[in-house]
Amino acid sequence: MSRPFRHPPASAIGIDAVLHALADPIRRGVMVKLLGCDGLSCSKACSDLSPSTISFHHRVLREAGLIRSEKRGVEVINTARKAEIDVRFPGLLDAILRHHGPP
Repeated sequence: MSRPFRHPPASAIGIDAVLHALADPIRRGVMVKLLGCDGLSCSKACSDLSPSTISFHHRVLREAGLIRSEKRGVEVINTARKAEIDVRFPGLLDAILRHHGPP
C-alpha cells in the first residue's frame, strides 16, 4: 500500500518554498502545463524525463503547496492549486509564469 500524499494547508504555504520551487525551469514548465488543464498525470507532464526525476520535481511542487496530487489507479494525477496560491499571494503565479520560456 502506498503512502498518501501530504499537501500543506493553504495557510501554511510560504513564499520561500513557492519561489524555490518555481526557480527551476522544469518545474515552471510543469506548472504552465498544469494551469492549462484540469489535471495531468506525472508522465504526461514531463514525458522526456526519467521517472525518478519526474517524481522529484512533482514532490518539490507538492511540498511547496503549488500542486495537489491524487492517486487514480496506477497513475498520479496532478492539479495546480492556483486559486489557493492567488488568495495567499495575489498575482504571483501569473507574474512568474508570464516570463517562463524554454530552459
